[in-house]
Amino acid sequence: MLCFSLFLLAGVAINVQAINFEIKNNEGGPIWVGIQGNPNHKHLRNGGFKLAQGQQVTVNADDHWAGRFWARTWCNEGTKHCLTGDCGNKLECNGAGGNPPATLLEITLKGDAGKDFYDVSLVDGFNVKASITPINGHGDGSQYSCKRAGCSAPVNEKCPPELQVKQDNNVIACKSACAAFNTDEYCCRGAHDKPETCKSSNWPKDYPAQFKQLCPDAYSYAYDDHKSTFTCKDVPTYRIEFG
Repeated sequence: MLCFSLFLLAGVAINVQAINFEIKNNEGGPIWVGIQGNPNHKHLRNGGFKLAQGQQVTVNADDHWAGRFWARTWCNEGTKHCLTGDCGNKLECNGAGGNPPATLLEITLKGDAGKDFYDVSLVDGFNVKASITPINGHGDGSQYSCKRAGCSAPVNEKCPPELQVKQDNNVIACKSACAAFNTDEYCCRGAHDKPETCKSSNWPKDYPAQFKQLCPDAYSYAYDDHKSTFTCKDVPTYRIEFG
């Protein structure tokens, strides 16, 4: 009986594969990484850690993990608060999401048909350049298969004045229209809670179009088209870069 139990444990160990996320900080100063697992998924590294300028760390997840990554900037060691992407007065977010504006990297491992689905989202605004790249995955050669998903444009420099978040007269983040104006139309809620009634082209000002022009591969608002979702299979490692 003992041998049989050990055999079962060995089988479980063989079937559980670790996926590596190599996370690097290319910003001009330190950042605090935020990680939030989707419901019923772990918050990797308890949801957050510091990354010095140029530093890289590897975080492991099981091969069915799903969640998001973001960078917190202008963080205060004393209060444990950050001016962008804040998740409360703590280094380890431990389940808390990032306070907009923040550039989000989202991923679901082994989703439909065994594919990984990943994207970069500006739905919650933008704070730093960010990208996610599969390493040694298997794709079909199409535009959104096993390619880098990222937003590397200087969005903060081109942010409209009414969306700007400033620190010492420097623009450190760019809000979404929803965060800036909090209307049903800009937030796709109420009578505007479905794709047919929430079209940014009908808004008083099409802010998502500006984001889309700068970062065409990123989602720009809640009902943006689905072309910004990338897929890949059998990926052992994802490289995540901020800045």
